[in-house]
Amino acid sequence: MHGRWTVADDRVGIVAVTYFSAEIIAPFLDSVEGALSSSPQIILVDNTPGDDGLAARVATDPCVSITRPVSNVGYGGGMNVGVARLPKDIELIVLANPDVVLGKGSIDVLIDAARRHPEGAAFGPLIRSDDGAIYPSARKLPSLRTGIGHATFVRIWPGNPWTTSYRNDLASVDEHAVGWLSGAFLLVRRSAFDSVGGFDKRFFMYFEDVDLGRNLGLAGWKNIYVPSSEVLHHGALSTSRAAKIMLRAHHTSAYRYLAKRYPQWYLLPVRLMLRIGLWLRGRLAKG
Repeated sequence: MHGRWTVADDRVGIVAVTYFSAEIIAPFLDSVEGALSSSPQIILVDNTPGDDGLAARVATDPCVSITRPVSNVGYGGGMNVGVARLPKDIELIVLANPDVVLGKGSIDVLIDAARRHPEGAAFGPLIRSDDGAIYPSARKLPSLRTGIGHATFVRIWPGNPWTTSYRNDLASVDEHAVGWLSGAFLLVRRSAFDSVGGFDKRFFMYFEDVDLGRNLGLAGWKNIYVPSSEVLHHGALSTSRAAKIMLRAHHTSAYRYLAKRYPQWYLLPVRLMLRIGLWLRGRLAKG
């Protein structure tokens, strides 16, 4: 793979956080070559305990290097580690799940969008699921009302008004600014990413991308949805190994995000009710 690439070309960097990803890494890496017109530097941050054979799978690829944190630092923490490993002169960085397959020219399209939108910090493609459906990867920032409504009813009433409002950016096929973009695949401007401290590593898994989008917006940047770029996300291929842990992490992160956004003392009863509600939802989901 990557026969026409040269290691010296460092126009763009790619960071992927892996977790038992040896079996799925090849389609991701193979798709990168057709996604951009130059060679990237690729950092795989491996959170896998022990050795699942990832190093052997990428040993012959000169564009790929692996770094292993001392312990599993989660998705956002792993991304921060990978970005820090890239040369300082790389300004545009792709952050990706390893279970994504990139569409032809998808990174080039995002790079072009970054050139056209200097006010943009993050640029996200249209993401399709395995069944071809469009994944809601570009959304409004969840408010307390929509967050509670969506979290409470999405599984039992998918068409509820809170979820519909939360995901309404899917209705548009035009390039436009949104509240946040899915961390499954996005291009970030390094100067903007660094200016907000990257991902908040307190979010072990889930909502770190929502929090990043909010922080970028507060800092005066925009998150731009670019549906002319397209990728396929197989989804949950790595996290399915630890489904119970991931479910608990999702609810913990949902609470952390809303508590961080609404820290006022007079909202303490609401935060307490939210914590209890998410705990109960987690218990019911596991049952």
